Amino acid sequence: MRSIGEMGRDSGLGVSALRFYDRAGVLVPARVDPATGYRWYAPEQLDEARLLARLRQAGMPLVDVRLVLAGWSAGDTGVVPRLLDGHLRRLERELADARGALSAVRARLGAEEHSMNTATTAATTTAARLTLPAADLAAALDAVRFAVSADPELPVLAGVLFDVDGADLHLVATDRFRMAVARTAATGHDGDRAAATVPTPLVDAMRALLADDDPVRLTIGADGVELETRGRRVAGQVVGEEFPDHRRLTRLPEGRRLTVDVPALRRALRARDGDVCVLVLTDTVEVADDRAAASGPAGGSTGDRVGVNPGYLLDALAGAGEEMVLEYLGPKAPLVLVHPDVEDVFSLLMPVALDA
Repeated sequence: MRSIGEMGRDSGLGVSALRFYDRAGVLVPARVDPATGYRWYAPEQLDEARLLARLRQAGMPLVDVRLVLAGWSAGDTGVVPRLLDGHLRRLERELADARGALSAVRARLGAEEHSMNTATTAATTTAARLTLPAADLAAALDAVRFAVSADPELPVLAGVLFDVDGADLHLVATDRFRMAVARTAATGHDGDRAAATVPTPLVDAMRALLADDDPVRLTIGADGVELETRGRRVAGQVVGEEFPDHRRLTRLPEGRRLTVDVPALRRALRARDGDVCVLVLTDTVEVADDRAAASGPAGGSTGDRVGVNPGYLLDALAGAGEEMVLEYLGPKAPLVLVHPDVEDVFSLLMPVALDA
């Protein structure tokens, strides 16, 4: 018999996925310990789990996955190929529809390219020279660095946006699934807004110089950025593409504000396996156990339930004190995590659909 951990490792599904497929009746373990609820799988279930992983990787709906697995285990040579062919045709139709929609979007963007470039000229061509304490810039970089994208397909997000607007320096990073924003005050610039995306290696080189509280001189231009402190200097080119408008992305309605016990939430998140866990939001923020995740909130309490990536949430909690504030707007809206004493530093975390 294989434990759920061994089955998750050998099949490629992961522990949280195996729990979900058990609850959905798709891959039920051969034995469940009546005392502990621990799942055990028979050796022959490994091939079935690997097939399930491939089908879900191909995007097959769960209703069809059930039929494929049932037909395969019964040795049915008729229904399985028809289901596979039908799913492939559906994917091809969806791909054709997506190509058409994206072509229309590209055409519209091309028609508006001139006006868009005109609107962003001030932000990309204006140089800004400002001064701020090294400790303030270090804290702002630490607050956003975790959200920088590592996706090679999206180089525009592979860095931190430095956005100077008046006396404020905003630092922003996002990998699409989360966004972190920090604001700090600076002096020396009273001109037009200036913005540039600083690539990740240059961001890390800057952070390495910020070891004390001496003043930092920061120059941000259309082609490059330079930081100087105590006679030491680091400079380099900026990302040559426009960063998404963070002001639009963070313009959210007011939500329900909950106090987060940071140490307790950290402990609960670290005890969870897999890429998804369920938060139960009542007057507090708790992590549901497996049975609560399947049937409702833990301990019989009522509250909103929202799925999150536990690793991403732990990143957002890094550096926090004993408490944070979580702002909840709805099950499909971003979760907003705010430092209670410093509301200029916050992060957004996209939820995970619990029915996926």
